[in-house]
Amino acid sequence: MGAAHALLAAALLLATASVSARDCAGTLYLTLDTGNMAHAEAIAATLARHAVRATFFLANERTSRGDHALDASWKDYWAARAAEGHAFGSHTWRHGKALRDAAGVAIVYRPEFPPGPADTLDAAAYCAELKRVDDVFRVYTGRGLDPIWRAPGGRTTPNGLAAASACGYRHVGWSPAGFLGDELPSESHPNQALVERTLRSVKDGDILMMHLGIWSRKDPYAPMLDALLARLKARGFCFATIPERG
Repeated sequence: MGAAHALLAAALLLATASVSARDCAGTLYLTLDTGNMAHAEAIAATLARHAVRATFFLANERTSRGDHALDASWKDYWAARAAEGHAFGSHTWRHGKALRDAAGVAIVYRPEFPPGPADTLDAAAYCAELKRVDDVFRVYTGRGLDPIWRAPGGRTTPNGLAAASACGYRHVGWSPAGFLGDELPSESHPNQALVERTLRSVKDGDILMMHLGIWSRKDPYAPMLDALLARLKARGFCFATIPERG
């Protein structure tokens, strides 16, 4: 998408949000973690088609095309999403799991990309895991992240939360009904069943969570986003970004 098209898409998204907000039956917050990025372009097109602004949480994860989500090869993708008016948070640079707290204010952290043994990070090093995403995103888009983050797997520790807060990042999880299930086995959780479960249980204010691609699912869930958004909007739901939630 060229710069002119991205700016037009952003204007349309903002105009639609301002008009429809008056008639919302409720507001939902769609969040997207990087994952393997296999469906990143298709999801972006779906969001634009439905005039939905989402919140992306970025980590430098290995992608289905053999690079990493924050390599320069993805610069144009992130620049286009920023121009469209989406929101962005950190998902930690190495997509590492916080295993437990250590002595003092340290966190035992096991990186995933590249994989390695658990490391013990002090507060400054943990903050650097979050801020490195911000530094690269700023180079690609001309703007920094929003002051939010999401721990991989949603796994936080008291020390990790404190370290992130001290360097300006508020943690964002997801609502129980907002777990869209795209990382679950498709054999036991078929796509249509996941969509129907969401439609039965989601309510005003819920934070929805899925990925831009996931390694563990044989039948990808991402193509279902189009139908899910259409049905949620037909029920009167509007969509906003996490920073707009407050």
